[in-house]
Amino acid sequence: MNVQVLGISVDHVPCLQAWAESLEGITYPLLSDFWPHGAVAKLYGVFREEGHSERAIFIIDKEGVIQYIDIHDIDDQPDNEVLFAELARIEPELSQKASTIIIEEEDLPQGGVVMYCTKWCTDCRKARKWLADNHIEYIEVDITGNQKASRQAREWAGGSIITPIFDIDGTIVVDWDEKRVGELLLKG
Repeated sequence: MNVQVLGISVDHVPCLQAWAESLEGITYPLLSDFWPHGAVAKLYGVFREEGHSERAIFIIDKEGVIQYIDIHDIDDQPDNEVLFAELARIEPELSQKASTIIIEEEDLPQGGVVMYCTKWCTDCRKARKWLADNHIEYIEVDITGNQKASRQAREWAGGSIITPIFDIDGTIVVDWDEKRVGELLLKG
């Protein structure tokens, strides 16, 4: 859609490099707003007094005008479909070209324990560790690369993207709720 994605963080370069490697590579540039610490985040009004920035998305048009702002919880994933709709609003002719690409998706797994998650979510990491510690087999679905899974997760979460979401034999648990997941999986 003729756009450039940039990630920016108040962390220093080695930290950003380690984060990118933990995600097994990303496809967009990461920028460090480390020194002067948080200067760019401050300019955009998303720097927190604790020394880090909000999780925020800004869509800036070709003229440098901010067209869209999304500030959300650090553990929640931004809704890509909302972003695509905003891009289409800004550049309608580009979205028509992009919509001609059709991607077929697999059916979503059913039965047993299915965890819908992302690689970067801290609650997903906690859930993976808990499942491993309790020797529970599960299927993991990364919603960042699967639009069908993303739509399903958003439906379960009332329109938001929240991870992890568990489908435990048809019982849905939104967000990491160790007690509820334990009740469902550690019966007797």
